[in-house]
Amino acid sequence: MLNTSTQSVELRTTLLSGRMMKSVRFHGPRDVRIDEVEEPICGKGQVKMRPAYVGICGTDLHEYISGPVLIPKQPHHITGSTYPVTMGHEFGGIIEEVGEDVINLVPGQRAVVRPTIVDGTCTACNQGYSHCCEDIGFIGLSGYGGGMSKKIVAPAGHFYPIPENVSLEAAAFIEPFAVAWHAVNISPFKPGDSVLVLGGGPIGLGVVQVLKLHSAKNIMVSELLENRKKYCLDYGATHILDPREVNVAQKARELTDGIGADVIFDAAGVEKAIVGAIPACRTQGTIVNIAVWEKSPSLPVNQLMYNEVRYMGAALFDEPSFVDTIRAVSDGQLKPEAMITSHVSLDEVVDKGFKALLEHRDQHCKILVDVQS
Repeated sequence: MLNTSTQSVELRTTLLSGRMMKSVRFHGPRDVRIDEVEEPICGKGQVKMRPAYVGICGTDLHEYISGPVLIPKQPHHITGSTYPVTMGHEFGGIIEEVGEDVINLVPGQRAVVRPTIVDGTCTACNQGYSHCCEDIGFIGLSGYGGGMSKKIVAPAGHFYPIPENVSLEAAAFIEPFAVAWHAVNISPFKPGDSVLVLGGGPIGLGVVQVLKLHSAKNIMVSELLENRKKYCLDYGATHILDPREVNVAQKARELTDGIGADVIFDAAGVEKAIVGAIPACRTQGTIVNIAVWEKSPSLPVNQLMYNEVRYMGAALFDEPSFVDTIRAVSDGQLKPEAMITSHVSLDEVVDKGFKALLEHRDQHCKILVDVQS
């Protein structure tokens, strides 16, 4: 596959076809519109895809409520884009066309999109940590189009073929599951450990599945919503801790013979939750932050220091985690389809997508946008 960073200048100057297509675009806070935009032309080193299903992510909701956050206010350093931008970064679809020099992808092939956009030249990229790129961007947030459109053109390196037994609905979960896979992979977790997961949303559920796959002893999940509690149990959680009913830290200690959790994965990003969970971590245990915080939390760092608790971040996913996630879904080790609670069309994205997730969180886990309808 081509290096995505080398294609940015070409893509900025891609000609438009003159044909119009629907696209869900962010214009400002609570201002997401279904626009008619010109369909892009596939150029050298690029791929044109017809997106199939797109997941609405917590990041999309943050943008809808109070963006632009990750969506660029000024032209993005790599893509040159600023809002309005087409949304949707969790998706796969059918390859329609490939440009010159693209040799490993063919029209008609089913593929999933790895949305991270990197420059390939910064210190992090040069050290082999491109997922921590200093100018990181995302298809569906930072330019190059997005999954919530009838067609998308992007550099070929973003497209990964998927096996025939991976449904296009499941393809929409590869990106968030790769986040979970990477978080567990870079943590000090080992088989037989006791783990506490904060938040039973899609990322938390992904972490639960990966932990079960890797033989965790106790998988404790702190969650408030009844529907998400059920999903957690169905996917392998051993204990659900509702912070309205129990002291999470105290209960976690009880369930681990007074020792505490070996690793805590924070997929919630709620200050009260993480502060309350710190005492649940064993001496020299580890807290892994996966959540994207809207504002920085105030943490009792002395508690971390006196108990030598490590606090680390897990940023997105590297390429091996993305590829391993595709393989795990194909092998049936990760099973995302049961998490789907609704399908909506492009025209319904705002009312039955964003607003439904905000106003009826207790009824939904993952809403997929059916771009084909």
